[in-house]
Amino acid sequence: MRRLLLKNLLRHPVTETAPEPDGAALAELAANLDRAARRKLGRSLAIREVDAGSCNGCELEIHALNNAFYDLERFGLRFVASPRHADVLLVTGPVTKNMREALARTYRATPDPKWVVAVGDCAVNGGIFAGSYAVEGGVRSVIPVDLHIKGCPPTPEDLLKGLLALLEGI
Repeated sequence: MRRLLLKNLLRHPVTETAPEPDGAALAELAANLDRAARRKLGRSLAIREVDAGSCNGCELEIHALNNAFYDLERFGLRFVASPRHADVLLVTGPVTKNMREALARTYRATPDPKWVVAVGDCAVNGGIFAGSYAVEGGVRSVIPVDLHIKGCPPTPEDLLKGLLALLEGI
């Protein structure tokens, strides 16, 4: 046991190093998003994430927006716990039969003006889960969708670009 522990402590990690992020481009993108939100809404953008039955790949990328690197809070963008406080619903995954009613209720609980963003390939048309006995289909089959962000999963930068496109396209 001791030999195995020493071997693992002295060996270099097998993983690759992460690519260097472009901090200036990310800061500019997030600042543009905040300006657009303040111009359209008069305040910062409140986001509610809804998992309608996904594999959690998209959620990992969405949650990365709150980590120390992306830190959306510094730009005034924030995730909220209740749909009653949200401006945008980020919906991930195909809509399962069990989540259909919950998603519809969440949509109705969100005050106007509200926007729905379908995040990931599964939210667009069911993705790899399409045709399953447990899946209703994409988000559009249950509630109206204003924007699709494609990818499996989309990167945090793609999510920011999509939110900016949503606000600028309104």
